[in-house]
Amino acid sequence: MGFLSQLVVLQWLGTAFGVVQVLLARQNNVHNYLFGIIAIVISIWVHYQSKLYADILLNLYYLVMSIYGWFYWSLGRQKREAPISYTTGKEKGIALGIVLGCFVLMAYWLGQHTDSDVPYWDAVVVAFAWAGMWLMAKRKIENWVYLNISNLISIPLLIYKELYIYAGLTVFLFSVAISGYIKWKKILNREDEGKYAEA
Repeated sequence: MGFLSQLVVLQWLGTAFGVVQVLLARQNNVHNYLFGIIAIVISIWVHYQSKLYADILLNLYYLVMSIYGWFYWSLGRQKREAPISYTTGKEKGIALGIVLGCFVLMAYWLGQHTDSDVPYWDAVVVAFAWAGMWLMAKRKIENWVYLNISNLISIPLLIYKELYIYAGLTVFLFSVAISGYIKWKKILNREDEGKYAEA
């Protein structure tokens, strides 16, 4: 099997695991992280071969946050399953700080220390994804918004890099993130109704 054929097969394999992961996340299922970790490892290799270095760092970050999220979703701070919730003012500030800080660092690193031909484009995709993944690990509904901003910017980048399978996956992820936000909002509304009923 030729090198390009191997990359295509790996993209399909990573895409399959990624699809299962995001569908489980949409269902608010903690096991999404198992499939996500496999997809991440495959993605790291594919992005390395495509010289998308910021995406490699993003995937390493995803790996760490997936492990953290798996434990946080399972146990939370009170040693019980953490619920879906809205971000606090402080968390919104942290998320925006992650976006700005990550963009500045990634843009500088990619532009000055790598052979990337899309340093700013790659950096902005990664910046929003870092914040989105942090919010996902915290089980915050706004994670879907940040991840979809990243997805929207990422689609033309992946097409430009001729990673058409991953571009297709990202279009799918974009649609799932919209439905995920709607589903999580319904869960939050039901929980709020339950609290009012108990009061």
